[in-house]
Amino acid sequence: MSEFTDEEIMARLVYKLYRRGNWGESHTSFENLKKGFNQRNLGKKGFKRVDKIGEKMIKDGLLHPKSTKYGLEISLEYTRKNELIALIKKIFPDEYHDDI
Repeated sequence: MSEFTDEEIMARLVYKLYRRGNWGESHTSFENLKKGFNQRNLGKKGFKRVDKIGEKMIKDGLLHPKSTKYGLEISLEYTRKNELIALIKKIFPDEYHDDI
């Protein structure tokens, strides 16, 4: 498998949160999201690349951050739901289901 594009990494982060039902106030640790990636698919910068993309998604308002004493927690921004679902459908057309 080749190196993931930034858009594929974004879609994987969104899809994992989507499957877990992490919208709005339902947060999960950002560190847990990185567990789904294989180092070989992230290129030279590895998991730092996922961190950078996640930070950009927070800055762009796609992810909702929550600082805790034990680290950064994130969830999907409900006000951007249509945009986030469109990203999932674009990258994972066979895996998106409305009933999740």
